[in-house]
Amino acid sequence: MKHGQSMEFNFKQDNFEEFYHIGEPIGSGQFAVVRKCKLKETNVEYAAKFIKRKRTKSSRRGLSIEDIQREVSILSAIDHENIVKLYDVYENKSEVILVLELVCGGELFQFLAEREKVNEDEAVEFLKQILEGVRHLHEHSIVHLDLKPENLMLLGQNSTRLKIIDFGLSRKLDEGVEVKDITGTPEFVAPEIVNYDPLCTATDMWSIGVITYILLSGCSPFLGDDKQETLANISAVDFSFDCEDFANTSLLAKNFIQGLLLRNPNERATVYDCLRHPWIRPVKESQAQCRRSSSINLENLKSFLARKRWKQSIQVVSLCNRLTKSASVRNNGSVSLQEEEEEENFVMSALHHASEEGNMAGINELLENSPNFDLNQANKVIYSTVGTFINELADRYRLSSPCLLRIVFANFFKWFPCVMYWHRNPS
Repeated sequence: MKHGQSMEFNFKQDNFEEFYHIGEPIGSGQFAVVRKCKLKETNVEYAAKFIKRKRTKSSRRGLSIEDIQREVSILSAIDHENIVKLYDVYENKSEVILVLELVCGGELFQFLAEREKVNEDEAVEFLKQILEGVRHLHEHSIVHLDLKPENLMLLGQNSTRLKIIDFGLSRKLDEGVEVKDITGTPEFVAPEIVNYDPLCTATDMWSIGVITYILLSGCSPFLGDDKQETLANISAVDFSFDCEDFANTSLLAKNFIQGLLLRNPNERATVYDCLRHPWIRPVKESQAQCRRSSSINLENLKSFLARKRWKQSIQVVSLCNRLTKSASVRNNGSVSLQEEEEEENFVMSALHHASEEGNMAGINELLENSPNFDLNQANKVIYSTVGTFINELADRYRLSSPCLLRIVFANFFKWFPCVMYWHRNPS
């Protein structure tokens, strides 16, 4: 596909596995699992997004074919170096498979958090890429509606090319047609979503303001103790620049954020305004020097990412609870072989996520609630990541790896209280 040229995709009925080798899972969502895959003919690697489709219109499990077709339509209409590319689409009775560009360099925030120091000059280079990608979307009257750190990925391990991913919530805005929806991730949604007002391109710009705020300070501007408090803070536009968190932040950067976190969408900076802002495009040497001498709050950013990991671990445990009911039904003998296979795929996805997050309590509960599950497969998932996880804990808590190994293997599935104790009582 040539740059700037849209492309329509037919949903192929062929057996996907005849053309691709399916590899390890690299991501998951509510109704989708993303796996590495390799085209047999060329040995080129891609990412395959397996989206579970609803069996009936009233079903609560899976996405409607209309929602999947909308995502495919949007991805086929855009072509930009900072947006993940769609290459092919397959479908069968239970799922639709999107063959996407393989984006495996990790999250942008994680990449920056691993650095010893990052000044605003370096951070702006990544923000420019976000803005360029969003400009391309808005020029095509497309809004992403789920811009957040998890959807800002680096192309490869040694690449600084940023890619915007996950267009499952995206919308095409047609002139004269109002679109209203309660959608997105609460922490990053704009007031018009909270208040069920019409969506617009400015809805994405609010999210960029929140992302920039977190990137510079390591703090989330509207996050409350629960979802309701978070949404109330957003509706009230209740945020401030804490002196300690923004101690090394330039006034230009704060001005950039203030132009985005405005209640009225019509008053918010557009993507074009942002690209012309002196913090993004300095017009004086003094402005450029100000960026170079200001830095992001890396300690806070690391803490933000750590809190996100613990939250995700808790979410995995809640997913485990959902398995209890289905496992009980399966034991009563009223589930088909196909449904058993689907349930096992779900367990494998949850196990992979739990092991990546080091959530051994969640892994234990998953296995206890899945009596028919293949434990050999589970062992492969768990032990493929446990070594890396131990090293990360050792670095975070300044403990030796042998010490952690003794703790983990002495009581493998009950390590979580120990970690939380260290978290609350750092030495």
